[in-house]
Amino acid sequence: MRSHPDARHLAPLAAGALLALGLAGCVVAPPRGAVVYDNGSYASAEIYAPSAPPAPYVEVQPALPFPGAIWIGGYWNWSGGRHVWTPGHYERPHPGYRWAPHRWEPGPRGGWYLRGGGWIR
Repeated sequence: MRSHPDARHLAPLAAGALLALGLAGCVVAPPRGAVVYDNGSYASAEIYAPSAPPAPYVEVQPALPFPGAIWIGGYWNWSGGRHVWTPGHYERPHPGYRWAPHRWEPGPRGGWYLRGGGWIR
């Protein structure tokens, strides 16, 4: 019994479609790391969004991964022309510093600017 000539072309097509669907769920994000303010000044690229961020997610903090861990809450970032949620995580404390959470502020001529997100002396 001979298979239909078009049937042999369907297997690679189906495999490619499954691969594309699997990769669509992947997210590439920069590694997490503490941002440290130096004497209260923050030198970073300014992040601008033309629209206000949505309401924050209510995050459930997982159990402490080590004694003294500090929870850094999640926030809305701006990427690819839209607001994208960056989930919270634990970090080791930085003696002599406090965490300044990320926050969005309205711009003087419209739009919104992301501020904060670092350790302050």
